[in-house]
Amino acid sequence: MTRTVTSTRTFVPAPGRAPLGRMLAAQTAMEVRLTLRRGESLLLTLVIPVLLLVGVSQTSVVRLPGGDRVAFLAPGVLALAVMSTAFTGQAISTGFERSYGVLKRLGASALSRRDLLVAKTLAVLAVIVLQVAVIAVVALLLGWRPAVGGLPAALGLLLLGAASFSGLALLMAGTLRAEATLAGANLVYLLMLAVGGVMFALPPGIGRTLEFLPVNALVDGLRSVLEHGGTGPARVWVVLAVWAVGSIAAAARWFRWE
Repeated sequence: MTRTVTSTRTFVPAPGRAPLGRMLAAQTAMEVRLTLRRGESLLLTLVIPVLLLVGVSQTSVVRLPGGDRVAFLAPGVLALAVMSTAFTGQAISTGFERSYGVLKRLGASALSRRDLLVAKTLAVLAVIVLQVAVIAVVALLLGWRPAVGGLPAALGLLLLGAASFSGLALLMAGTLRAEATLAGANLVYLLMLAVGGVMFALPPGIGRTLEFLPVNALVDGLRSVLEHGGTGPARVWVVLAVWAVGSIAAAARWFRWE
């Protein structure tokens, strides 16, 4: 009779080596490659925002406030692109990975839940860098001239917005069934496209009601700093910071492997 003996020894890395750091980097790179390979993700993250920017700015189908259509649209499209990648795309992909048992297998490896969440967030930021570059180039070719003094604040707002949406996506994907995540993420995307101020100037009463949503705060902040420079209203920074901290903390608390 043969007995199988399972070793209980703990691996101690050699000095100067950081296997978990390399594992995190490898997982991040894998997440980026998987995102860029998914055709539906590219459609959501790059094609749709660019088509909206070009189509709406170059036609009069949608009435926009002000005379510069590109200046009004570009910040909203940037916010929409961040939301599509950090929230919609990530929630759906992570939800089905969880449903198919992929996350359960990762959980059995040395990769911790924290490392997985960090890797997915870093991958999202990498894709967002590509999105922002493409959309900014297209907008500049269409005649957009943003305030240079507001660019550092715009980057900070985009980072906070990405953190907010990423935390919400991981919270949804880590607690709901994949089918519920798919339906919910797409519904939220459509609602935010309609009421997030991306293409429409909301009436004052409605705007004040929705200004505490992350997408509305991000759109308002980007429009302010990219048009007038400076750091923008303090309100948008507070709203985005609260959403970022709260959603990430909730995801870290309630995210489940299966």
